[in-house]
Amino acid sequence: MSEDLTEGFVCSNLSDDLSGLSFKEIPIEKVSKNFVKIDIKAASLNFPDLLMTQGKYQNKPELPFALGMEGSGVISQMGSDVKNYKTGDEVMFGGWGHGAIAKSIVVSESMISLKPESYSFEEAAAFKTAYLTAYVGLIRRGQLQRGETLLVHGASGGVGMAAVQLGKLYGAKVIATGTSDEKLEIVKTWGADEVLNIFENEKVSFKDRVKDLTNGKGADVIYDPVGGEVFDQSIRCINWGGRLLIIGFAGGTIPTLPVNYPLIKGFSVVGVRAGEFGRRDPVLGKENIDIINTLADEDKLRPHICKVFDFKDSKEALEYLENRELIGKVVIRIN
Repeated sequence: MSEDLTEGFVCSNLSDDLSGLSFKEIPIEKVSKNFVKIDIKAASLNFPDLLMTQGKYQNKPELPFALGMEGSGVISQMGSDVKNYKTGDEVMFGGWGHGAIAKSIVVSESMISLKPESYSFEEAAAFKTAYLTAYVGLIRRGQLQRGETLLVHGASGGVGMAAVQLGKLYGAKVIATGTSDEKLEIVKTWGADEVLNIFENEKVSFKDRVKDLTNGKGADVIYDPVGGEVFDQSIRCINWGGRLLIIGFAGGTIPTLPVNYPLIKGFSVVGVRAGEFGRRDPVLGKENIDIINTLADEDKLRPHICKVFDFKDSKEALEYLENRELIGKVVIRIN
Protein backbone atom coordinates (compact mmCIF):
# COMPACT_ATOMS: atom_id res chain seq x y z
CA MET A 1 0.00 0.00 0.00
CA SER A 2 1.39 3.46 -0.86
CA GLU A 3 2.07 5.99 1.90
CA ASP A 4 1.57 9.63 2.92
CA LEU A 5 3.59 11.62 5.44
CA THR A 6 2.66 13.26 8.74
CA GLU A 7 4.62 14.96 11.52
CA GLY A 8 4.89 12.89 14.69
CA PHE A 9 6.69 12.62 18.01
CA VAL A 10 8.97 9.76 17.07
CA CYS A 11 11.16 7.19 18.79
CA SER A 12 14.09 6.53 16.44
CA ASN A 13 16.22 4.46 18.82
CA LEU A 14 15.60 2.83 22.19
CA SER A 15 17.10 4.43 25.30
CA ASP A 16 16.49 4.74 29.03
CA ASP A 17 16.82 8.54 29.02
CA LEU A 18 14.41 9.60 26.22
CA SER A 19 17.37 10.60 24.03
CA GLY A 20 15.96 8.68 21.08
CA LEU A 21 12.90 10.96 20.74
CA SER A 22 12.37 13.81 18.27
CA PHE A 23 9.82 15.34 15.89
CA LYS A 24 9.97 13.86 12.40
CA GLU A 25 7.97 13.29 9.26
CA ILE A 26 6.75 9.68 9.28
CA PRO A 27 4.86 7.63 6.71
CA ILE A 28 1.20 6.72 7.15
CA GLU A 29 -0.79 4.47 4.88
CA LYS A 30 -3.09 5.75 2.18
CA VAL A 31 -6.76 5.42 3.11
CA SER A 32 -8.39 2.32 1.67
CA LYS A 33 -11.41 0.05 2.19
CA ASN A 34 -12.42 0.04 5.88
CA PHE A 35 -9.82 2.56 7.06
CA VAL A 36 -10.21 6.22 7.99
CA LYS A 37 -7.79 9.13 8.23
CA ILE A 38 -8.12 11.22 11.38
CA ASP A 39 -6.76 14.73 11.85
CA ILE A 40 -5.69 14.37 15.46
CA LYS A 41 -6.79 16.97 18.01
CA ALA A 42 -5.39 15.38 21.18
CA ALA A 43 -3.51 12.29 22.36
CA SER A 44 -2.99 10.92 25.86
CA LEU A 45 0.04 9.28 27.41
CA ASN A 46 0.08 5.89 29.08
CA PHE A 47 2.86 4.19 31.01
CA PRO A 48 3.45 1.70 28.16
CA ASP A 49 4.45 4.67 25.95
CA LEU A 50 7.44 5.19 28.22
CA LEU A 51 8.26 1.48 28.30
CA MET A 52 8.13 1.27 24.50
CA THR A 53 10.85 3.96 24.20
CA GLN A 54 13.04 1.69 26.35
CA GLY A 55 12.17 -1.58 24.61
CA LYS A 56 10.62 -2.90 27.83
CA TYR A 57 7.00 -3.32 26.72
CA GLN A 58 5.53 -6.51 25.26
CA ASN A 59 4.56 -4.58 22.13
CA LYS A 60 7.81 -3.65 20.34
CA PRO A 61 7.03 -1.55 17.26
CA GLU A 62 9.52 -1.43 14.42
CA LEU A 63 11.71 1.68 14.64
CA PRO A 64 11.06 4.50 14.00
CA PHE A 65 7.54 4.84 15.40
CA ALA A 66 5.37 7.69 16.67
CA LEU A 67 4.36 7.43 20.32
CA GLY A 68 0.79 7.47 21.59
CA MET A 69 -1.67 4.59 22.03
CA GLU A 70 -4.88 6.62 21.93
CA GLY A 71 -6.27 9.94 20.81
CA SER A 72 -9.17 11.90 19.36
CA GLY A 73 -9.81 14.00 16.30
CA VAL A 74 -11.89 14.55 13.18
CA ILE A 75 -12.30 12.16 10.26
CA SER A 76 -10.84 13.79 7.13
CA GLN A 77 -10.89 10.83 4.71
CA MET A 78 -12.66 7.46 4.54
CA GLY A 79 -12.22 4.23 2.66
CA SER A 80 -14.90 2.90 0.36
CA ASP A 81 -16.08 0.20 2.81
CA VAL A 82 -16.58 2.46 5.86
CA LYS A 83 -20.28 2.30 6.76
CA ASN A 84 -20.82 3.80 10.20
CA TYR A 85 -19.05 7.16 10.01
CA LYS A 86 -18.81 10.21 7.76
CA THR A 87 -16.21 12.83 7.01
CA GLY A 88 -16.23 15.47 9.74
CA ASP A 89 -17.26 13.11 12.54
CA GLU A 90 -15.53 13.76 15.86
CA VAL A 91 -14.10 10.46 17.06
CA MET A 92 -11.83 8.84 19.61
CA PHE A 93 -9.53 5.93 18.86
CA GLY A 94 -7.23 3.59 20.71
CA GLY A 95 -6.09 0.07 21.20
CA TRP A 96 -2.95 -1.96 20.87
CA GLY A 97 -0.54 0.19 18.88
CA HIS A 98 1.12 3.57 18.53
CA GLY A 99 1.09 6.71 16.40
CA ALA A 100 -1.39 8.98 18.20
CA ILE A 101 1.11 11.76 18.98
CA ALA A 102 1.12 12.99 15.41
CA LYS A 103 -0.77 15.40 13.16
CA SER A 104 -2.77 12.58 11.56
CA ILE A 105 -3.24 8.82 11.64
CA VAL A 106 -4.88 6.13 9.51
CA VAL A 107 -6.69 3.42 11.47
CA SER A 108 -9.29 0.73 10.93
CA GLU A 109 -12.94 1.69 11.38
CA SER A 110 -13.08 -0.95 14.14
CA MET A 111 -10.66 1.11 16.27
CA ILE A 112 -12.77 4.26 16.46
CA SER A 113 -15.87 5.44 18.29
CA LEU A 114 -17.84 8.66 18.18
CA LYS A 115 -16.68 11.18 20.76
CA PRO A 116 -19.26 11.67 23.51
CA GLU A 117 -20.93 15.05 22.95
CA SER A 118 -20.16 16.25 26.46
CA TYR A 119 -16.47 15.33 26.22
CA SER A 120 -13.73 17.67 25.10
CA PHE A 121 -11.19 16.29 22.63
CA GLU A 122 -8.75 16.04 25.54
CA GLU A 123 -11.15 13.94 27.61
CA ALA A 124 -11.97 11.73 24.63
CA ALA A 125 -8.27 11.11 24.02
CA ALA A 126 -7.82 10.00 27.64
CA PHE A 127 -10.77 7.64 27.81
CA LYS A 128 -10.45 4.30 26.06
CA THR A 129 -7.29 2.61 27.37
CA ALA A 130 -7.94 3.29 31.06
CA TYR A 131 -11.63 2.45 31.10
CA LEU A 132 -11.42 -0.56 28.80
CA THR A 133 -8.64 -1.97 31.00
CA ALA A 134 -10.71 -1.32 34.11
CA TYR A 135 -13.87 -2.87 32.63
CA VAL A 136 -12.18 -6.00 31.29
CA GLY A 137 -10.25 -6.37 34.54
CA LEU A 138 -13.04 -5.81 37.03
CA ILE A 139 -16.05 -7.20 35.21
CA ARG A 140 -14.87 -9.76 32.66
CA ARG A 141 -11.82 -11.16 34.43
CA GLY A 142 -12.46 -10.24 38.06
CA GLN A 143 -16.22 -10.97 38.10
CA LEU A 144 -16.73 -8.12 40.57
CA GLN A 145 -20.04 -8.38 42.41
CA ARG A 146 -22.12 -5.68 44.05
CA GLY A 147 -21.25 -5.41 47.74
CA GLU A 148 -17.75 -6.87 47.39
CA THR A 149 -14.63 -5.06 48.52
CA LEU A 150 -12.35 -3.83 45.75
CA LEU A 151 -8.76 -2.84 46.55
CA VAL A 152 -7.26 -0.58 43.85
CA HIS A 153 -3.51 0.02 43.83
CA GLY A 154 -1.91 2.92 41.99
CA ALA A 155 -5.25 4.64 42.38
CA SER A 156 -4.05 8.11 41.41
CA GLY A 157 -2.90 6.97 37.95
CA GLY A 158 -5.11 6.81 34.88
CA VAL A 159 -6.00 3.10 35.02
CA GLY A 160 -6.30 3.27 38.81
CA MET A 161 -8.73 6.18 38.84
CA ALA A 162 -10.78 4.46 36.14
CA ALA A 163 -10.99 1.32 38.30
CA VAL A 164 -12.07 3.35 41.34
CA GLN A 165 -14.83 5.07 39.37
CA LEU A 166 -16.01 1.92 37.60
CA GLY A 167 -15.85 -0.22 40.75
CA LYS A 168 -18.00 2.26 42.63
CA LEU A 169 -20.44 2.43 39.71
CA TYR A 170 -20.83 -1.36 39.88
CA GLY A 171 -21.61 -1.30 43.59
CA ALA A 172 -18.30 -2.28 45.25
CA LYS A 173 -16.81 -0.91 48.44
CA VAL A 174 -13.60 0.68 47.12
CA ILE A 175 -10.33 0.96 49.02
CA ALA A 176 -7.78 3.00 47.06
CA THR A 177 -4.04 3.03 47.71
CA GLY A 178 -1.26 5.38 46.65
CA THR A 179 1.90 7.11 47.81
CA SER A 180 0.67 10.70 48.24
CA ASP A 181 -1.91 11.94 50.73
CA GLU A 182 -2.64 14.92 48.49
CA LYS A 183 -3.33 12.73 45.43
CA LEU A 184 -5.42 10.30 47.46
CA GLU A 185 -7.69 13.11 48.62
CA ILE A 186 -8.52 13.74 44.97
CA VAL A 187 -9.09 10.00 44.42
CA LYS A 188 -11.55 10.03 47.32
CA THR A 189 -13.65 12.64 45.54
CA TRP A 190 -13.89 10.17 42.62
CA GLY A 191 -15.69 7.57 44.71
CA ALA A 192 -13.19 5.74 46.91
CA ASP A 193 -14.72 4.78 50.27
CA GLU A 194 -11.30 4.56 51.94
CA VAL A 195 -7.83 5.74 50.91
CA LEU A 196 -4.53 4.33 52.20
CA ASN A 197 -1.06 5.76 51.78
CA ILE A 198 0.97 2.56 51.37
CA PHE A 199 4.19 4.06 52.71
CA GLU A 200 4.52 3.72 56.47
CA ASN A 201 7.89 4.54 58.07
CA GLU A 202 9.44 4.51 54.57
CA LYS A 203 8.24 0.94 53.93
CA VAL A 204 5.35 -0.44 51.93
CA SER A 205 2.65 -1.35 54.43
CA PHE A 206 -1.09 -1.77 53.95
CA LYS A 207 -2.13 -5.41 54.55
CA ASP A 208 -3.09 -4.97 58.22
CA ARG A 209 -5.12 -1.84 57.47
CA VAL A 210 -6.97 -3.60 54.64
CA LYS A 211 -7.83 -6.44 57.01
CA ASP A 212 -9.06 -3.94 59.61
CA LEU A 213 -11.31 -2.30 57.02
CA THR A 214 -12.78 -5.67 55.98
CA ASN A 215 -13.33 -7.17 59.44
CA GLY A 216 -10.35 -9.45 58.99
CA LYS A 217 -11.55 -10.99 55.71
CA GLY A 218 -9.45 -9.12 53.19
CA ALA A 219 -10.38 -7.71 49.78
CA ASP A 220 -12.48 -9.74 47.35
CA VAL A 221 -10.91 -8.23 44.22
CA ILE A 222 -7.48 -6.59 44.05
CA TYR A 223 -6.58 -4.45 41.03
CA ASP A 224 -2.79 -4.25 40.76
CA PRO A 225 -1.01 -2.19 38.08
CA VAL A 226 2.06 -1.81 40.33
CA GLY A 227 3.59 -5.21 41.13
CA GLY A 228 6.68 -5.61 43.34
CA GLU A 229 6.13 -5.22 47.07
CA VAL A 230 2.52 -4.18 46.48
CA PHE A 231 1.78 -7.62 45.02
CA ASP A 232 3.68 -9.32 47.87
CA GLN A 233 1.42 -7.69 50.47
CA SER A 234 -1.74 -8.10 48.39
CA ILE A 235 -1.56 -11.89 48.62
CA ARG A 236 -1.59 -11.45 52.39
CA CYS A 237 -4.78 -9.39 52.53
CA ILE A 238 -7.02 -11.10 49.99
CA ASN A 239 -10.26 -12.81 50.95
CA TRP A 240 -11.00 -16.51 50.48
CA GLY A 241 -12.02 -16.96 46.85
CA GLY A 242 -10.62 -13.56 45.93
CA ARG A 243 -9.31 -12.48 42.53
CA LEU A 244 -5.96 -10.72 42.25
CA LEU A 245 -5.84 -8.91 38.90
CA ILE A 246 -2.45 -8.38 37.28
CA ILE A 247 -2.65 -5.16 35.26
CA GLY A 248 1.04 -4.28 34.95
CA PHE A 249 4.28 -3.54 36.75
CA ALA A 250 4.53 0.23 37.08
CA GLY A 251 6.62 -0.27 40.22
CA GLY A 252 9.37 -1.68 38.03
CA THR A 253 9.64 -5.12 39.64
CA ILE A 254 7.90 -8.27 38.43
CA PRO A 255 6.98 -10.28 41.53
CA THR A 256 6.96 -14.04 42.06
CA LEU A 257 4.20 -16.01 43.77
CA PRO A 258 4.65 -18.65 46.50
CA VAL A 259 1.95 -21.01 45.22
CA ASN A 260 1.05 -22.21 48.71
CA TYR A 261 -0.75 -18.87 49.20
CA PRO A 262 -3.45 -19.36 46.54
CA LEU A 263 -3.72 -23.01 47.61
CA ILE A 264 -4.36 -22.19 51.26
CA LYS A 265 -6.48 -19.07 50.71
CA GLY A 266 -8.33 -20.32 47.62
CA PHE A 267 -7.73 -17.17 45.58
CA SER A 268 -6.99 -16.72 41.87
CA VAL A 269 -4.29 -14.68 40.18
CA VAL A 270 -5.71 -13.37 36.91
CA GLY A 271 -3.86 -11.69 34.05
CA VAL A 272 -5.60 -8.74 32.38
CA ARG A 273 -4.83 -7.72 28.79
CA ALA A 274 -7.80 -5.73 27.60
CA GLY A 275 -6.69 -5.38 23.99
CA GLU A 276 -5.80 -9.05 23.65
CA PHE A 277 -9.14 -9.97 25.21
CA GLY A 278 -10.91 -8.26 22.31
CA ARG A 279 -8.63 -9.79 19.70
CA ARG A 280 -9.27 -13.29 21.04
CA ASP A 281 -13.03 -12.73 21.22
CA PRO A 282 -13.99 -9.90 18.81
CA VAL A 283 -17.71 -10.15 19.59
CA LEU A 284 -17.22 -9.78 23.33
CA GLY A 285 -14.47 -7.23 22.71
CA LYS A 286 -16.89 -5.01 20.78
CA GLU A 287 -19.46 -5.46 23.53
CA ASN A 288 -16.91 -4.26 26.11
CA ILE A 289 -16.22 -1.11 24.10
CA ASP A 290 -19.93 -0.48 23.50
CA ILE A 291 -20.61 -0.72 27.24
CA ILE A 292 -17.95 1.77 28.32
CA ASN A 293 -18.88 4.12 25.45
CA THR A 294 -22.53 4.04 26.57
CA LEU A 295 -21.49 4.86 30.14
CA ALA A 296 -19.42 7.76 28.79
CA ASP A 297 -22.34 9.00 26.66
CA GLU A 298 -24.52 8.89 29.79
CA ASP A 299 -21.85 10.93 31.61
CA LYS A 300 -21.33 8.17 34.18
CA LEU A 301 -17.63 7.92 33.39
CA ARG A 302 -15.21 10.78 32.77
CA PRO A 303 -11.40 10.73 32.88
CA HIS A 304 -9.51 13.05 35.18
CA ILE A 305 -6.92 15.11 33.30
CA CYS A 306 -4.28 16.71 35.45
CA LYS A 307 -2.26 18.49 32.78
CA VAL A 308 -2.41 19.31 29.06
CA PHE A 309 0.80 19.87 27.07
CA ASP A 310 1.21 21.38 23.61
CA PHE A 311 2.44 19.15 20.78
CA LYS A 312 5.85 20.84 20.80
CA ASP A 313 6.23 19.92 24.49
CA SER A 314 5.62 16.18 24.02
CA LYS A 315 8.99 15.22 25.51
CA GLU A 316 8.26 17.33 28.58
CA ALA A 317 4.93 15.51 28.90
CA LEU A 318 6.68 12.13 28.83
CA GLU A 319 9.13 13.33 31.50
CA TYR A 320 6.16 14.41 33.61
CA LEU A 321 4.77 10.88 33.27
CA GLU A 322 8.15 9.32 34.06
CA ASN A 323 8.51 11.40 37.23
CA ARG A 324 5.14 10.11 38.52
CA GLU A 325 3.82 13.64 38.95
CA LEU A 326 0.45 12.96 37.37
CA ILE A 327 -2.97 12.42 38.88
CA GLY A 328 -5.16 10.63 36.36
CA LYS A 329 -4.12 11.35 32.77
CA VAL A 330 -1.68 13.55 30.89
CA VAL A 331 -2.83 14.78 27.48
CA ILE A 332 -1.05 16.37 24.50
CA ARG A 333 -3.02 18.88 22.47
CA ILE A 334 -2.00 18.55 18.82
CA ASN A 335 -4.14 20.47 16.30
